[in-house]
Amino acid sequence: MYNPICGLARDGLPIIGFFALASLVCAFLRWPVPAVILLAATAFSLNFFRDPDRSPPSGCGLAVAPADGVVCKLGEATDPISGETRQVVCIFMNIFNVHVNRSPIDATVSEVRYIPGKFFNASLDKASTDNERNILSLTDADGGKWSVVQIAGLIARRIVCKAAPGDRLSRGERYGMIKFGSRLDVYLPRGYHPAVTMGQKTTAGLTVLAKKDD
Repeated sequence: MYNPICGLARDGLPIIGFFALASLVCAFLRWPVPAVILLAATAFSLNFFRDPDRSPPSGCGLAVAPADGVVCKLGEATDPISGETRQVVCIFMNIFNVHVNRSPIDATVSEVRYIPGKFFNASLDKASTDNERNILSLTDADGGKWSVVQIAGLIARRIVCKAAPGDRLSRGERYGMIKFGSRLDVYLPRGYHPAVTMGQKTTAGLTVLAKKDD
């Protein structure tokens, strides 16, 4: 659905190309300072938009992290789709993390809801309710309802979501990204509990985020 090109996220290619071309032009014109700055920007963009292949763990009743980052919140919160109080796991991504987002489980996309908003620091609790965000509502094979919320941050200015209602996503499958610093909130359905701890680092598609109750 959102496969990379040469190990890079598709949405990053125009940005990488722009900085690379601009640095070459400055070098050709013998403008050393702008050339060095633009070369550094090219290197940063290559690092930011990297998108390595990953093989998610197998097994029933497992959900994987949808993003690289650090668990910044665990607890209960109001699901933005159902309005119910659910367990939520929040992952904060800094500018050095891979920013491609992946589906936590095998599921069908029930709804995609974009909500405009502000651009507070994504690590703050109010980012979940005040910031620009995109909500992916997923239904798993058992009928469980998941809400995965992409939240723009202080620097982030664009949320990319390639999933649409009716699409089928596999566990660990790419479906979008958030550019330049952000956060993902995952609202768990009944019968699942978090398998991560506060401050734990996560790797999208690999880290087990939640497990089904026995």
